Amino acid sequence: MNRFDLPPGSARSAPVPAGRWSRLARLGSLATGVAGGMVAEGARQFAQGKRPRIGDLLLTPANARRVAEQLAQLRGAAMKVGQLLSMDAGDLLPPEVADILARLRADARPMPMGQVVEVLDANWGEGWDRHFRHFSFTPVAAASIGQVHLGQTRDGQRLAVKIQYPGVRQSIDSDVDNVATLLRISGLLPQGMDLEPLLDEAKRQLHAEADYVREGAWLRRYGALLAGEHDFALPQLHEALTTANVLAMSCVGGEPIESLAHAPQAERDRVVGLLFTLLFREIFEFQLIQTDPNFANYRYDHASRQLILLDFGATRAYPTAMIAAYRRLMAAAIVGDRPGLGAAASAIGYFSQQIHARQRDAVLDLFTLVGEPLRHAGDYDFGRSDLAARLRDAGLALRAHKEAWHTPPADAIFLHRKLGGLYLLAARLQARVNLHALAERFAMAHPGSPASPGRSRVRALDRPAFHSSRPVGEMSG
Repeated sequence: MNRFDLPPGSARSAPVPAGRWSRLARLGSLATGVAGGMVAEGARQFAQGKRPRIGDLLLTPANARRVAEQLAQLRGAAMKVGQLLSMDAGDLLPPEVADILARLRADARPMPMGQVVEVLDANWGEGWDRHFRHFSFTPVAAASIGQVHLGQTRDGQRLAVKIQYPGVRQSIDSDVDNVATLLRISGLLPQGMDLEPLLDEAKRQLHAEADYVREGAWLRRYGALLAGEHDFALPQLHEALTTANVLAMSCVGGEPIESLAHAPQAERDRVVGLLFTLLFREIFEFQLIQTDPNFANYRYDHASRQLILLDFGATRAYPTAMIAAYRRLMAAAIVGDRPGLGAAASAIGYFSQQIHARQRDAVLDLFTLVGEPLRHAGDYDFGRSDLAARLRDAGLALRAHKEAWHTPPADAIFLHRKLGGLYLLAARLQARVNLHALAERFAMAHPGSPASPGRSRVRALDRPAFHSSRPVGEMSG
């Protein structure tokens, strides 16, 4: 058996620009390409006797492809900004831009073997390969910040190793600013749309997600919170091999969560019910939420009937005051109490003092729709519901009033992002879940002491327990 599995040549494998200037050059070439595409399309339409608008020239299929391909190759912060915008801004963006950005969620190209070796040499020390029986240089997953490889240590441990793309952490702030500038000057965003709060939060979130020691701490924390519960399985952190740029953990099996689409109805209902129960526990018991709704963060073991939880980089601790406001929001949603919804939304931070009455009503209409499954007596059938379409229409109503749009707190944006992701998964699996009973159980419960780590505890969890420059053999001791 070969110790190393070398990746076959692939056109989709591409080196990640690691330096600040090389990354800036990528964005510059993208802007030039978009401008050139506009000129070519304008000339073509003028030749046909048309008088095109600037917006029509920008949002051509060719330019959409240029934007998506370049951001995908930059990966890191540039790609993550696109993902955040496509998930969080939703219908506030033009449909063409949403399509460009949504494509990035599934378009991450792996870095070639040479860069993988460079990262591992820098973090584990040269000669790290002697400590492995087998290490595959063919990634099993690639995302915006890193890619995952499988390996087996000399003592037989099967590991999943997440390797961060070089230069990601150092380029976060400049990449976010550069991408935002590109989107603004290209005209791809609505005029007057205030992205600053979202962009600032994107930087903070990306710095947190790029710290794999921190993610390992959250993995340990969730493992402790869910210890002894057979319905869930999590990887075990391999601390000796984990650094700020490399996260090593036990390899877990299972199949993509979407594989449940063909499972019996009762099994689909059970698993989606587990996910909603876990989210409510995260909010009201743990005060700690893994906010990334990506379906790839869940796998399912059909043999053990366990739901496997992956990727804790986007975990956030929530303040007690906000959790209390969400408890009131859920209690009001269950009974359709619109004034109660308004009071709780104000406490969360959804309304500015200058908010227009019609926009306040539009926000409350949206909350009322989101609460529909909570008000429904008995099992809510996500598969037969047109809730997604109605939520989209409510989002369009908010877009119509974007001149008075007030960006809510980042904690609220990320929580709603997670809830929206679970609604989409429930619809994809055509699940039926009694969310009314589940919500009552948590909304009406007496608030207890938070199970989440306090601020000082979080800092303690984040402190590295080793020096990343030490080789594998020394760290494992």
